[in-house]
Amino acid sequence: MRGGHEVHRKTALIVWGGWEGHTPRACADRFAPWLVSRGFRVRVAGTLDAYTDRRLMRGVSLIVPIWTMGEILPEQWSGLRDAVLAGAGVAGWHGGMCDSFRGNTEYQFMTGGQWVAHPGGVIPHRVRIVKPSDPVVKGLKDFRMVSEQYYMHTDPGNDVLAATTFSGRHGGVPWIRGTVMPYVWKRRFGQGRIFYSAFGHVADDFKVPEALEIIKRGMLWAAGEPVAREYVSP
Repeated sequence: MRGGHEVHRKTALIVWGGWEGHTPRACADRFAPWLVSRGFRVRVAGTLDAYTDRRLMRGVSLIVPIWTMGEILPEQWSGLRDAVLAGAGVAGWHGGMCDSFRGNTEYQFMTGGQWVAHPGGVIPHRVRIVKPSDPVVKGLKDFRMVSEQYYMHTDPGNDVLAATTFSGRHGGVPWIRGTVMPYVWKRRFGQGRIFYSAFGHVADDFKVPEALEIIKRGMLWAAGEPVAREYVSP
């Protein structure tokens, strides 16, 4: 129960927008049909005003934010925050979740991290599974991405599932060589489950099977659904 009303466990809200370089609409189009196939009723919105729809936010079980930079108004943030504190899950990736609303530190407290750099831009790098027993990454092996390798400020309370290590060879910052960066994590915010992955620069990143699988499982976990495995690394 939330706010005196029964929560429909399979209602998902995808909110896309912000900087177009992260292909927010294409990412929304990539995952909305899959969520429908998993039994969710899906609402896709191209405006942050969706967070002010009290009826919608009272019944939502999963929020997928795909909004880089920009500004969230107090009433929009209040609607999002209150829904998550009361039990709505959040699942997102890359700058669409952790380079949003740079002036709102409370939002960053909720997500568990904030982007600060991607030395060298799009580069080859490895994502290493560090908690193989967790259902979100179970059965998956380390994998390579050719994408932005995010350097982030992260919350030490995050439950880290995967990490990446910086070589120091890119972007003129050799002093970060050997830095191990949390790259996929889970956390709680009030009653809500928060899932984040730092990969996902553009929709084509999800052509990497392991990357796509982790996002799908993360969404299910955040929504409080059983984590189904559609792909296992060969």
